[in-house]
Amino acid sequence: MEKITSFTIDHIRLVPGLYVSRKDTVGNTTVTTFDIRMTNPNEEPVMNTAEVHTIEHLAATFLRNHPVFGSKTIYFGPMGCRTGFYLLLSGDYESKDIVPLMTELFTFIRGFEDEVPGASARDCGNYLDMNLPMARYLAKRYLEEVLTGITERQLNYPS
Repeated sequence: MEKITSFTIDHIRLVPGLYVSRKDTVGNTTVTTFDIRMTNPNEEPVMNTAEVHTIEHLAATFLRNHPVFGSKTIYFGPMGCRTGFYLLLSGDYESKDIVPLMTELFTFIRGFEDEVPGASARDCGNYLDMNLPMARYLAKRYLEEVLTGITERQLNYPS
């Protein structure tokens, strides 16, 4: 069986960043999949499920309500390895194109102090598994260590 693209990336040299994972054509539309890598793979602890779940709820809500990208947002969700998230947008984008959007998103999460959207038994299958303080901490860290002053190394997969 042939390896899928995401398994061909050198995770030993990969650093936290914002990468184009792949581009697919659906009908006449390009769908761009972004790799929002928040932790250093195999070098530091992965994110716990509670903060991953919280970021997922906040980010999906924020993105789907965004005035420009709301109608272009197809999916936002966690990587199974818990080192980051995938974002699928309708359109042909490069990583640098969405740095402002990601800065908006993670600034929103960093400062969020309300009830997490969808965090109720009626709305979510595991609503008790949430950790807003840790989600806010991770958003702050990603803003400061990745998005602010992002470099080419953090925008392009290692070759």
